[in-house]
Amino acid sequence: MIKLENLSKTYDGGATYVVNNLCLAIESGETVVLLGSSGSGKSTTLKMINRLIEPSSGRITMDDKDLLQMDPVQLRRQFGYVFQEVGLFPHMTIAENICIVPRLLGWSKERQHEKAIELLNLVGLTPEQYRDRLPSELSGGQQQRVGVARALAADPAYLLMDEPFGALDAVTRDDLQNEIKKIRRALKKTILFVTHDIFEALTMGDRIGVMNDGKIEQIGPAKELFHNPASEFVRQLFEKPAKQLTEYGSVSGQ
Repeated sequence: MIKLENLSKTYDGGATYVVNNLCLAIESGETVVLLGSSGSGKSTTLKMINRLIEPSSGRITMDDKDLLQMDPVQLRRQFGYVFQEVGLFPHMTIAENICIVPRLLGWSKERQHEKAIELLNLVGLTPEQYRDRLPSELSGGQQQRVGVARALAADPAYLLMDEPFGALDAVTRDDLQNEIKKIRRALKKTILFVTHDIFEALTMGDRIGVMNDGKIEQIGPAKELFHNPASEFVRQLFEKPAKQLTEYGSVSGQ
């Protein structure tokens, strides 16, 4: 479990808060989506978990270990992190990009090679075709698949995914969402997924946490958010998608 207790982030000594007294528990094996607009605090929350941003106050634990007492570099190697920009090293081959963390952990070249082959197959890229290519030779969707493979390379229990498909076209995004769901079922990963897209949240999340002004307005399964919104903000957020889904259902049922 990852547990956030009264987590806050301020850059001006407490006059304003990017994240304000946030509490959240992510159970082992579940996918929790943080849904919110730009500036709501969702990405800052994600970055505080792996210490890319240091909290101003509060506590973060992983399996009862205090993450704020751990070495940040060692901590980050325990998480798989996938983000929108992908960040592949342009001078490295795809296989080399995937195995950055295993190489830092001192794995043998043979073991790195085997892991790269395994993960390319897992994310739907033929190893013989892609392992020796450079990132510039891949499409955006293919690069993002490599980003997912890289995040999984050291077999972390937890995946942090920050708007990973936001820059992709709708068809590619749908394909990658389905790939992540398959990977999650196959590997039993715990995932914290950040998005501003309601339909992506509905597709990906076991539970959805709606963020607004640095706080979670409500968290729960999609049905609960649709039918029992805890605030006017949540009701308005889901009102239009609910109508669209109802209309789509009536059309598809004809």
